[in-house]
Amino acid sequence: MEHSREVFKNVMMIHTPKEFSFAENLNYLQRSPNECLFTIVDEKIYRAIRVGSETTLVKISAEEESTLAIHFLNNTSPENKDVRSKVIQYIREWFDLDTDLLPFYKLAETDPFLKRPVSQFYGLRNMGIPELFEALAWGILGQQINLGYAYTLKRRLVEKYGTYIEWNGSKYWNFPTPEDIAILNVEDLFELKMTVKKCEYLIGVAQLLVNDVISKEKLLALKNINEAEKTLVKIRGIGPWTANYVLMRCLRFQAAFPIDDVGLHNSIKLLLEMEQKPTKEEIRKYAAAWKNWESYATFYLWRLLY
Repeated sequence: MEHSREVFKNVMMIHTPKEFSFAENLNYLQRSPNECLFTIVDEKIYRAIRVGSETTLVKISAEEESTLAIHFLNNTSPENKDVRSKVIQYIREWFDLDTDLLPFYKLAETDPFLKRPVSQFYGLRNMGIPELFEALAWGILGQQINLGYAYTLKRRLVEKYGTYIEWNGSKYWNFPTPEDIAILNVEDLFELKMTVKKCEYLIGVAQLLVNDVISKEKLLALKNINEAEKTLVKIRGIGPWTANYVLMRCLRFQAAFPIDDVGLHNSIKLLLEMEQKPTKEEIRKYAAAWKNWESYATFYLWRLLY
């Protein structure tokens, strides 16, 4: 009986929607060998998840397509029910399990741009970044550089200022908190080899979060995407692209649309076999059919490239 209680305590199940493929999401998560916030081995994801002052180490696997099994490892199973609930909520947000994709898939059936990627990657979710600081930082780090180098900068930042759980000889990292970064000077970040501007933006965003000038809760309370975007672009270092990236990957505004994104342009160019990238006016015309699903349309089009 004691053993049964222990097993129950260390394993939780999440039921997934019909329009979900664990395999497709794993394929997406493995697109960079330089990812530092989770590890994938034998089709299982290992990740540290922080809830307040408590950090758990989980193994996420698909028992079947309709169920994810969450195993707590290294004696990190939370005793507190609220903490357990927040770990599950984090995973649900990460995989965007609470979005009904049926309307998007119906739209894609006849859309000349979306038909191919949706057919190719059916069940893929817009894998999110549940923590606002991480989403903002990732947007800042990725500005005007290629994806590979953005991952390198993220790893340097995480391994210098993040925390980790060690298990079976491996380290499982958590992204630095705003408090970790807000107290730094620009010079402290020089060894990470990013631009002075990015150092300033990162510290500035961290300070705004620590001082409660912005928060995920405040942005979500706005409900209106235009108001949320306006609030974000007022922040130094956050332009329209970064704002929309955060709106789609963290705040889950389905109408978020980073229209200036190079990957989006290249994907449309590829599908239309164009010699030149489409203009913004052309993209707006194509995107008229994606109303309120611009974020998923963008995500699926990105997936054709990476």
